[in-house]
Amino acid sequence: MSSRLTTRWSPPIRRATDMAFQVACPAEDLPVGSRKIVDLGKITVGLFNVDGTLYAVRNVCPHHGAPLCLGDIVGTMMPSDVGSYEYGLHNQLIQCPRHNWEFDLRTGRSVHDDAVRCRVYPVKVEDGNVLVDA
Repeated sequence: MSSRLTTRWSPPIRRATDMAFQVACPAEDLPVGSRKIVDLGKITVGLFNVDGTLYAVRNVCPHHGAPLCLGDIVGTMMPSDVGSYEYGLHNQLIQCPRHNWEFDLRTGRSVHDDAVRCRVYPVKVEDGNVLVDA
């Protein structure tokens, strides 16, 4: 008998050891500074190579459903004293093209509302391919 609890209406709970990485594209198709939007099963994911670091983000803005991965990769103004302007998080945020909401590429967390997140996925390069656990 299996140690997992399942019902006929829900899939088994995925654990970290059950990760199922899928080939998203050849690594050579994602040079530094580029993006690629790919279909992985029933979802669309944006792949980004930002300064040599790879990110995978679901292509849906949780704010209003816009195609998030068409947005710019940006930084933002940080909290600072009156009359002082401090720019930060350079190339760590994706900005929604519809309403300019910004999300951290590493965590999916919104800059505007901590309770709102976009979906981000683990990504790695193996055997010359970009793999995403989506």
